[in-house]
Order: sequence, then C-alpha cells, then structure tokens
Amino acid sequence: MLAPDSGEVLVRGVPAPLLDPAARTLLPQEAYVFRGTLRENLSFYSSASDAALWRAADAVGLTELAERLGGLSARIDPALLSAGERQLIALTRAYLAPAGPTVLDEATCHLDPVAEARAERAFVERGGVLLVVAHRISSAERAGRVLFMDGRTTALGPHAELLGAIPHYAELFGSEPPVNPVRLVKGNA
Repeated sequence: MLAPDSGEVLVRGVPAPLLDPAARTLLPQEAYVFRGTLRENLSFYSSASDAALWRAADAVGLTELAERLGGLSARIDPALLSAGERQLIALTRAYLAPAGPTVLDEATCHLDPVAEARAERAFVERGGVLLVVAHRISSAERAGRVLFMDGRTTALGPHAELLGAIPHYAELFGSEPPVNPVRLVKGNA
C-alpha cells in the first residue's frame, strides 16, 4: 500500500502500484463486523449465493458459529460476539472477496491454533497471493516462505532453511542454533 523507498514490490511479476486496489484484501487484527444479518456481513464484497456462503463458511471454519447464531438470516450485534467470532466472520468475508493479494495482519490471533490453521489453509487452497503477518510460530511452520525480522536480522526463505541458518529464529522454535549460520537475504528479498 506504501511505495518503497528503494526497489520495487512485485506481485507475481506485476509492480504492486499497477494492481487494481479493489482486488486487494487487507484483514487487520481487529476484525470489523457490522450490525445486519450474517448474510450481509459475508457478502459485503461479493454477490455469492447462499450455497457459496455456506461453502466459504465451511472452508474457513465458520459453520458451527453460523448455525449457533441462527443461519445466514441471523441478525448480528458485533458487541455480543467474541474477538475470535468476529475474526471468523471477517475471514469468511475476505475469503469470498476476489482472490487477489490478501494480507492477513494478525487476522487469526484470537482463534485457537486448530481454527487458525484451518483458516490459513482455506486461503491457500482458494488461490491468489497470501501474506500472513503473525507472531505465532505455527504460521511460520505452515508458510511456503518466511520473512523473519527481529530488528537485527532480516531473512527470507523456507522455514527449514531459516532454522538452519538464523540462530535467533531457531531459538524461537526451541531448536539448537545453527553452528555456522548464514545470511539468506542480502539486498533484494
């Protein structure tokens, strides 16, 4: 969303500023859910059929909550939902948006680890570019590539490579730090 000070950001080879802003989805930690029906909340970015809404709810892990609330026609009062319940609704709404670049910025932090893994897996299987910003190390284990930044070190690579290359990263996972650490990223990431 911001222009880099140097270099460029490419999304599948296309400069980020050239991407249609409407095709980008950003889901922050504090999920926004509005008063209205569950259907209205889920279909805010799409005109999906009820069957598609239920498929999305199942993929992301919202089905049990949706049924408990009373289905797609249930009236939603965000103040009566937990932070995790609001995140599930917002995640399902984002899942239904066009499969352009999607940024989940701590968007699963109020979910338990099983629900978090299910939601992330749903977005991966849906397709499109997915960027997960998270402090939970389980997200790093699932990621195809990890960008690790701790204030001293910046490294990009698969989880297993970072374990063997970056001492502080290995320590976060309770692994023995590498004997001969290497710098995986220099210059362009």
